[in-house]
Amino acid sequence: MSTRTEHHDGDHQTQAGTGRAAQGGTGRGPRARELADLLRSRRDRLQPSDVGLPTGQRRRTKGLRREEVAQLAGVSATYYTFLEQGRDLRPSWEVLEAIGRALRLGPAERAHLHTLGSGTRKTPPRPAAETVPDAVSALVDRMDPYPAYVTGRYWDVLASNRAARLLWTHWPALPEHDRNMLWWTYTDPAARSVLVEWDSEARAQLAQFRAAADKRPDDPSFTALIERLRNASPEFRASWPRHDVAPLASGTKRLRHPVLGEMTFSHVVLTLADDPEQKLVTFAANDDDQARIAALLAAEPIPDGQPGLLDRYRPRDAAEEADV
Repeated sequence: MSTRTEHHDGDHQTQAGTGRAAQGGTGRGPRARELADLLRSRRDRLQPSDVGLPTGQRRRTKGLRREEVAQLAGVSATYYTFLEQGRDLRPSWEVLEAIGRALRLGPAERAHLHTLGSGTRKTPPRPAAETVPDAVSALVDRMDPYPAYVTGRYWDVLASNRAARLLWTHWPALPEHDRNMLWWTYTDPAARSVLVEWDSEARAQLAQFRAAADKRPDDPSFTALIERLRNASPEFRASWPRHDVAPLASGTKRLRHPVLGEMTFSHVVLTLADDPEQKLVTFAANDDDQARIAALLAAEPIPDGQPGLLDRYRPRDAAEEADV
């Protein structure tokens, strides 16, 4: 069977696995290792019957064998093995597409595969601060009692209305670097009470965050946030190497409030035309629940940052409750 020719910076890597591609040397170490993790994890998820191969007997491999993936992709087993070993290679677009088809990757996963396997793209460092246009902030406020917030390129919460702060957390009161949706979900104990389906919600957020990070692979601010989350959250540390990736999407969320109880919201994600990396997320519950939210907000309207009734209703972690 003839195999596809793999390319590496103009060199040709053939069945024998010789040449500079076998030795590496493109300086892509971290991303090459992430690519290796992705390939291994997706290979482990497939069985021979999933791709039309005979099952055979006495299989010691959890999923497909490396040579089976190489055969399906039309590349040499040696070259594919080098990729899974994290060698410093640069496979061509065609080879990555063939591997993606062999591993039955979806569109978001294929985009992630190309991000890890292609050459690096330099991106500017993170600006000092992202800002939301005044008109957008005013729109978010006017949406009360329907919860709404705006997130930036790193998933920082840049604007939120009182309904959103009532149900999630009081974002302006948090330290600046903690005003981040992913950070709150994985590190704030209150998140596990607020998000009724915390496990699935956390996994979905991480997969969507990875898709955002893929667009800026050399951005040091993404790298710093990922490392910070790895150090702070065992769940994030365990989930990140799985390379789950998904696009942003509208849908439903179930939230729990200590006074209002559990509520189901439909939500819509909108991209701001002035800055496509900023997203406006709006939520709507049924009429009865929206009326109860409105009544609670109307009970004591107070300026942001001032203690009052709404602060007493926000979820507290175990340490706070112990002090009561």
